[in-house]
Amino acid sequence: MLVSLAGVLLAWFLLLFLAYLARPDHGSLRDGARILPDTLRLVRRLATDQTVPRSARWLLWGLLAYLALPIDLIPDFLPVIGWADDLIIASLVLRYLIKRAGAGTVRVHWPGDAEGLSTLGGLLRVPLPESR
Repeated sequence: MLVSLAGVLLAWFLLLFLAYLARPDHGSLRDGARILPDTLRLVRRLATDQTVPRSARWLLWGLLAYLALPIDLIPDFLPVIGWADDLIIASLVLRYLIKRAGAGTVRVHWPGDAEGLSTLGGLLRVPLPESR
């Protein structure tokens, strides 16, 4: 029992450390907050698009459930890092989705302007086509 508890705690601390390493800077947090409504609409549109691979859609639905549930990897009441874990997990899922579905699919479903799409690509560190 003690070994299992130690393993779980070690895994949790490892995830905390990885979240700390992948944390966005303050400018990225402002940009992320600015495009958040468009990004949520993008995730919903992609999750219901039948042309997106099923595994990617399930991952998107899992992301939406994770964001909606009050239980997080890092509690949200902790300043900055509490919300950063949500952003980090969302960015990992969106990067995976772009690899699976393609940047063109993301561009087609992006509800915002080209500047917001460019900001999303910068935050995710992936190239996204800007022209519509």
